[in-house]
Amino acid sequence: MKIIGINASPKGEKSQTRRLVMGVLEGARQAGADITFVDVCGLDIHYCTACGTCYAKGECIHDDDYPALLEKMLDADGIVLGSPNYINQVTAQLKTMLDRMADVVHCQALSGKYGCAVCTAGGAYADEVADYMNMALLHFGATTVGKVAVVVGADPNAIVVGEKQAKELGRKLEESIRTKWKDPSQEKIHAERKENFKRLVSFNKGIWKHEYDYWKDLGEL
Repeated sequence: MKIIGINASPKGEKSQTRRLVMGVLEGARQAGADITFVDVCGLDIHYCTACGTCYAKGECIHDDDYPALLEKMLDADGIVLGSPNYINQVTAQLKTMLDRMADVVHCQALSGKYGCAVCTAGGAYADEVADYMNMALLHFGATTVGKVAVVVGADPNAIVVGEKQAKELGRKLEESIRTKWKDPSQEKIHAERKENFKRLVSFNKGIWKHEYDYWKDLGEL
């Protein structure tokens, strides 16, 4: 079992969010998973230009670190996303990565994988930002198992409690992957989105050849 944790705080080793991501990974490691940590702020990922090349060819016009990161995500069984709250949203570095995943959305390429999210905030909206990251994972096809959201501004010790919660979340992530846990409400969303994107790709099959062939090779079209 492979689990990758992606931290999107620009503070490096001083990052409070990093502590939560590492907490999830440590909990999963203790339960038996192989873990990988990625600092997305240390990678060179360019902005999506909405050119549609990934839809048509399954590749990108940019020569940067994104393809290698995506390969690691596709090779993993579980994905942990972590970001601090920057103006009630994830950091620009994580949003840039997510924007590059349009082809992943159309192909529902994270189907069968599991994920979770962690967030820190100085004053508020940690829950909402964590929910956004889980929503992104869900829309890519993954099943989400929970979140840890910590407001650190008023209580420096809150991160200590958050780390314990993160380790529990890591153990839950490992168990969910191992037991192939299913959530009926998420399964319904997965089914609806799968049918929606199959229709969308079929309608555009003349220009989105890669995605049409992808679904066809899966026996879905």
